[in-house]
Amino acid sequence: MKALMITHGTRGDVQPFVALGDALRRAGHDVLLAAPEEMAELVTRYDVPFAPLNDGTKALMDDPEISAAIETNYRGLRGKVAGVRAMRLSKPLMEKVYVDASVAADIAAADTGIDVVIHHSGLPMHYLAEKLGVPAVPVCFQPGWVPTSSFPAPQLPARFPQRLNRLSYALTTPALRMLARMGDRWRSETLGLPRRRHQHDITRRPDGEHTLVLQAFSPHVLPSPLEFPHWVRTTGFWFVPESPEWTPPEGVDTFLDAGDRPVYIGFGSMSGTEPARVGRTVAEAVRRSGVRAVLVTGWGGIDAAELGDDVLVLDEAPHDWLFPRMAAIVHHGGAGTTSGALASGQPQVICPFLGDQLFWARRMEQIGVAPAGQPQSRLTPDGLAQALGRAVSDESMAVRAAELGATVRAENGLGAAVDALERHLARV
Repeated sequence: MKALMITHGTRGDVQPFVALGDALRRAGHDVLLAAPEEMAELVTRYDVPFAPLNDGTKALMDDPEISAAIETNYRGLRGKVAGVRAMRLSKPLMEKVYVDASVAADIAAADTGIDVVIHHSGLPMHYLAEKLGVPAVPVCFQPGWVPTSSFPAPQLPARFPQRLNRLSYALTTPALRMLARMGDRWRSETLGLPRRRHQHDITRRPDGEHTLVLQAFSPHVLPSPLEFPHWVRTTGFWFVPESPEWTPPEGVDTFLDAGDRPVYIGFGSMSGTEPARVGRTVAEAVRRSGVRAVLVTGWGGIDAAELGDDVLVLDEAPHDWLFPRMAAIVHHGGAGTTSGALASGQPQVICPFLGDQLFWARRMEQIGVAPAGQPQSRLTPDGLAQALGRAVSDESMAVRAAELGATVRAENGLGAAVDALERHLARV
């Protein structure tokens, strides 16, 4: 198999593809991973062949109006206006990404051709596969792309009667299809493809039949019984092998050994508009709850200026190394960080910004590994301190987190994904 893999976004959107690329190579297949240029070091660390993509919409995260709307999950009229503006600004930025993806396809096909395009569900790379005449396999890092009667559309804040679960997805389908429509000019002008029925549906082949869809998360964190169509494979999470060359900066081991296990606090790639306020909130919550903490600043969503001696500040650290050494994991609820927190077997506190982060916050509470989520738009020292206190002292939560962590670690999500891809390509 020669696979062209294409993803875009933050580290959480790229690292699982690195894991899949590594697994495919170990199974004897050839791969090329096209991902944002800034992720080159992450990809090449695992010897996965890499093609750079324009960083695209990352620049929008620095727009104060859009950043403020993200913090409130685009709530209210101002948030909706900012959301429309973000989509308008995204279009020309993403077109640069699509052009780079075409270049990556030329590179991948230069010698032996391409057998499959495996792509992030938010990218219309099924167009590129159609041009190449090969199957496309979308990868979903959160549920919501394929309707199910097991639970309502995760993007919706409202609760639905169970009998309406499947119908609720009709309310989110237009927004998901919009991501594909952003590539329509690239489809027609660059790829030279005609319009066709279902062209915006990433789950369908050009002939209208459904393709294989890989869901790279654990079925054990979703409501049961879990009902998805036969063409959907929910594999389990995809984890990269532990990086052997990473060593903690000076002082980290000393801090970890100096007292009780600390809590991890970090909001990944989410950079809010008021990092100083968030920093003060975190510092006060840590003080009130009486815990020690390791604060990972990420893209600057937390200002570490006012933190005390019981807080160690890091720019970054591998989750698979750091999380198991913590007493609890405080994070934003991105799919990648949630999977790492689950695998660590530690309780969580989720402070979501938007989208699927709200869904993961609810699910972690419902499966018993986290207290109620603390949304960023309403984050207070008292609320965060109470959540921290419960996360580090609730014995039943600790037991449940440890049990689920063992289950998640035992899953062979990558093996299931490789097997599904091999079987799928043998049939098409």
